[in-house]
Amino acid sequence: MSIIQITDSTFDQTLQAKGLVLVDFWAPWCAPCRMVAPILEELAEQTNGKVTIAKLNVDENPVITNKFGIRSIPTLKLFKNGTEVETLVGVQPLEELKDLVLQHS
Repeated sequence: MSIIQITDSTFDQTLQAKGLVLVDFWAPWCAPCRMVAPILEELAEQTNGKVTIAKLNVDENPVITNKFGIRSIPTLKLFKNGTEVETLVGVQPLEELKDLVLQHS
């Protein structure tokens, strides 16, 4: 499954999907955010559709960014059936993200 790009206007619709959605709050100028990108690509491959991975550019989407009080990026928020269940800040190793997805599957 590929990683999708979401915006302020598509955020709620994305979260309405059943199951897990991992949202990556990021910005193109953020070096740690660029480090997370290949980890998320690998996570998408290894979890076989158990989680939808969505990226939200904080510079272009201030409404959702402010709604969730995002102050540090990258911030990863995991939602299950539309409800936030986990928040991770900073670069996370692939195995930790896989464990998180499996824990909430």
